[in-house]
Amino acid sequence: MAPEGRRCGAVWRACRGAAAAALLLVGLGCDAREWNLRRYDREIQRSAQAVASAKSDAERAAAHDRRARAYSERARYARAFKITSAEEYGRLFDLAVADHAKAIALAPADAALYLGRGRTSFDRATLEEAAEARKTWYGSAEADFTRAIERSPRSAEAFDMRGLVYSVWNDHERAIADFTAEMKLEPRLGKLRLYEAYCQRGSEHQKAGRHGEAITDYESATALRSPGDSCDCQAETPLAWEYLEKKDYDRSWQVVRQARSDGRWIAPELLERLKKESGRDR
Repeated sequence: MAPEGRRCGAVWRACRGAAAAALLLVGLGCDAREWNLRRYDREIQRSAQAVASAKSDAERAAAHDRRARAYSERARYARAFKITSAEEYGRLFDLAVADHAKAIALAPADAALYLGRGRTSFDRATLEEAAEARKTWYGSAEADFTRAIERSPRSAEAFDMRGLVYSVWNDHERAIADFTAEMKLEPRLGKLRLYEAYCQRGSEHQKAGRHGEAITDYESATALRSPGDSCDCQAETPLAWEYLEKKDYDRSWQVVRQARSDGRWIAPELLERLKKESGRDR
């Protein structure tokens, strides 16, 4: 049986902003955590001052947006380290949502404000334990990323974030469409996202026994030549195995050679069986 797309960790997907800092500071103790909390508090204070001193609605909206994101990041960081109560966590997110609403009311045509509110909703969704709550927050995020795209069709980040929502929902068609649009605007990250989306859909086809569709998606993934080992799903081993099952040894070896050239992982058991059945070692 061919293996599914290899999982190599989704840390790169979720680690944004404070979460990335949190992972780096896990071993540094309470002092580091307190330093980060103070950092968010300082940003909240600076943003409040910016709200008060703003000379225009656009400036005031941007300041509300920055404060909202600071509230959200503080809440998320504290929740990740379990150093805040559920009540305080909810209060900070409520403050973030209120600031986002004020920002958008002041500058409703500004795509960046919808993107900021969408990211706050996305962050909240990732920390929710209840399925219905996650669905609600992801839905809010998707709606705001769509609004951002409508106002700024060249926003790579908005396509990226909406594509991630669709990926969470296993809506591969729409995820692939968004990551394709992103790749035209931000080629490196778009290529990584699109590679993974094809790989994940290929894995689902493979598990369901739809081997032709799986091969097509795995081929689409490998054709992107996504660099390194940074994805959540890897297509090379299952694609080479699909060819091996069909006794298409030439194509199987071709995938192996390309994977090695690109620095991607190949399952040792695949190589052992391929060498044995093909009667050669390359």
